[in-house]
Amino acid sequence: MLRQMGKMTGLAPFHIAFPVDDLDAARHFYGNVLGCPEGRSSADWIDFNLYGHQIVAHRVDTPRARPAHNPVDGHDVPVPHFGVVLPPAEWQALAGRLKAAGTNFVIEPHTRFPGQPGEQSTMFFHDPAGNALEFKAFADLEQLFAK
Repeated sequence: MLRQMGKMTGLAPFHIAFPVDDLDAARHFYGNVLGCPEGRSSADWIDFNLYGHQIVAHRVDTPRARPAHNPVDGHDVPVPHFGVVLPPAEWQALAGRLKAAGTNFVIEPHTRFPGQPGEQSTMFFHDPAGNALEFKAFADLEQLFAK
């Protein structure tokens, strides 16, 4: 929820721009595999609607930085990464679509922190350009920021 003058007013869409080396591969992955509607585009970038958030794939020719990882709950989590917290049924449907598309998961869909505050379903994978994505689901969304 967006906090405005001490009141909760709704979720504000975020915007993120990220590098890709092949716009056609990005268009297929984000449009067809993830199901993101395409917005504006040019010869060098494409806007996508990721569950109401504006993400922009920008074509770049520079090599990608070496990926970093951080240990979380027994897994090496790729950093940086981005994604969306989905309702459990949508998360399950996305996991199924990704598996059907032959996605190579960095971290397979599973439940993290079972029985603890912040229990969540999560999965990590890369787009064709090597950008890491994480999608999560909480049975109880009130646990999103649980300590």
